[in-house]
Amino acid sequence: MPRHSERRPVPYTAAEMYALVADVARYPEFLPWTAAARIRSRAAQPDGSDIMEADLVISFKVFRERFGSRVTLWPATRRIDTEYLDGPFRHMRSNWAFADLPEGGSEISFFVDFAFRNAILQKLIGAVFDEAMRRVVRAFEDRAAALYGARA
Repeated sequence: MPRHSERRPVPYTAAEMYALVADVARYPEFLPWTAAARIRSRAAQPDGSDIMEADLVISFKVFRERFGSRVTLWPATRRIDTEYLDGPFRHMRSNWAFADLPEGGSEISFFVDFAFRNAILQKLIGAVFDEAMRRVVRAFEDRAAALYGARA
């Protein structure tokens, strides 16, 4: 079961990075292997979170799969938790956290854990998983540069 965890400083604020990652509908514009996104629902919760249910269509080589997830947005703590609802996975969960750094910019923390039901797809992804996840995180950094301007 592939897992990936990464922490890295970026020259953008925690609020900027949180807003970028929370904007699931725009993922097809910049995120590798993401062919489509649809927000099923979004509702504010009494605890200050927003719960969004979303579908993503992932295209990788000859595979094209849709999956649904529940995304819990925690704006006060700048955290995003995702859990699997339906689609090609046996299980899937991910977490993002963003914290401002005293010297400027912020630190992003990303964790993902998933397994596909399809053994062939699991084997294909397993061979390139770590690099694919690093590419995903870099895609968010590149998107931040495009939206907020390049910063050193």
